[in-house]
Amino acid sequence: MAEVSEGASQMTIDVVVVGLGPGGEDVAGRLAESGLSVVGIERNLVGGECPYWGCVPSKMMIRAANALAEARRVRLLAGDADVRADWAPVARRIRAEATDSWDDTVAAQRFEGKGGTLVRGSARLVGPDAVQVGDVVYRATRALVLATGSTPAVPPIEGLAGTPFWTNHEAIELETLPASVVVLGGGAVGVELSQVLARFGVRVVVVEAGSRVLAAEEPEVSEIAVGVLARDGVEVRTGVAASRVEHGPDGFAVTLADGSVLAAEALLVATGRRVDLRGLGVAAVGADESDRSLPVDERCRVSPGVWAVGDLTGAGAFTHVAMYQADVVVKDVLGTPRSPARYAALPRVTFLDPEIGSVGLTEHQAREAGLTVSVASVPMASSSRGWIHGPGNEGLIKVVADAERGVLVGATVMGPCGGEVMASLAVAIAAEVPVGDLAEMIWAYPTFARGIADAVKAL
Repeated sequence: MAEVSEGASQMTIDVVVVGLGPGGEDVAGRLAESGLSVVGIERNLVGGECPYWGCVPSKMMIRAANALAEARRVRLLAGDADVRADWAPVARRIRAEATDSWDDTVAAQRFEGKGGTLVRGSARLVGPDAVQVGDVVYRATRALVLATGSTPAVPPIEGLAGTPFWTNHEAIELETLPASVVVLGGGAVGVELSQVLARFGVRVVVVEAGSRVLAAEEPEVSEIAVGVLARDGVEVRTGVAASRVEHGPDGFAVTLADGSVLAAEALLVATGRRVDLRGLGVAAVGADESDRSLPVDERCRVSPGVWAVGDLTGAGAFTHVAMYQADVVVKDVLGTPRSPARYAALPRVTFLDPEIGSVGLTEHQAREAGLTVSVASVPMASSSRGWIHGPGNEGLIKVVADAERGVLVGATVMGPCGGEVMASLAVAIAAEVPVGDLAEMIWAYPTFARGIADAVKAL
């Protein structure tokens, strides 16, 4: 356990929140508004990854790329169109959204306006109720909340360290585009950004060490995604890892394990994210610093008087998980009744085009859990709305049921507005609506959601 630095001053307050990303900021602001004295500690920008380099700016990029793709479909549906890609409006829009090029003044003022005290710096736990920032120790009498988020995981590839590779930060901050890029990692971030760059004319190669891209999704989704990316000009290499990286005046040379070499002007590393429990010093609250995440109970409690939210908990590296957990923590600290945290209907969306919305368990996960599984799948294009939509209608609706209980435990919707259509299935899973009831509902025609009826009837 870390020791308090000699000569450090001490400050005692009701609540200390370490990390002011979406979840931490929500906890800190709401508890401050309740009348508690709150110190919020942030080493980077108030608001965290999501509004500056994550969810919001990346979806602006995706929206722009999708507009290009849709305009190019005009000649298949309605005549002709002259489409010319221009990255400049995208870069300007992102900088405006990020509040004048990644400045968090507005967010900081928002938090302080609620009565919180903002402390900038890196915090380390020095006791079961205390953290140190610089030469000040902050002791929490009511609650210590940990919300330090995650950072890009950079693999130990020979030659990679010290090169000007990108993470999602550099990719989001682009003002001009390279001619070519190699993307290491075929997860959600890798495929989303690859499609964006390709639609703006960049030559893209995705390298995924695993057997398929989007490994968290159903295998059918991975297969369709590769075809969709190929149509946009993205080359996908799976089942082979990068073994060496070199950088010179002409850009990057990435040597793969099979001996092949990929040359590109830029290199994007999108191989996942990691949390730093050791750097935070979680041993001070009785946790194992070598773990991949911080164990919490159904109230997001780490230990008496200590809570955690967001990426640290391992429940899902999504803004919506952090916000959900924030509500659990706020109400637990204030003693307000609330249901415990539940993740059976945890949704996620990969903003590829077509969009992939998933909730609950995949077929494989359900079988691994020992359930008696029933599965049905229908192509998105087979629905009336999918057929009407035409180009861009690749995808499917797949439902996974616990046959013994007669309820859904998982679902995937890949297609136009896939994340929005998935929301109906998320409600069905959370509420454990009987499959028979879903099959007998009135589903509006012709909608993408009506395909859900076809899928559940096929069960």
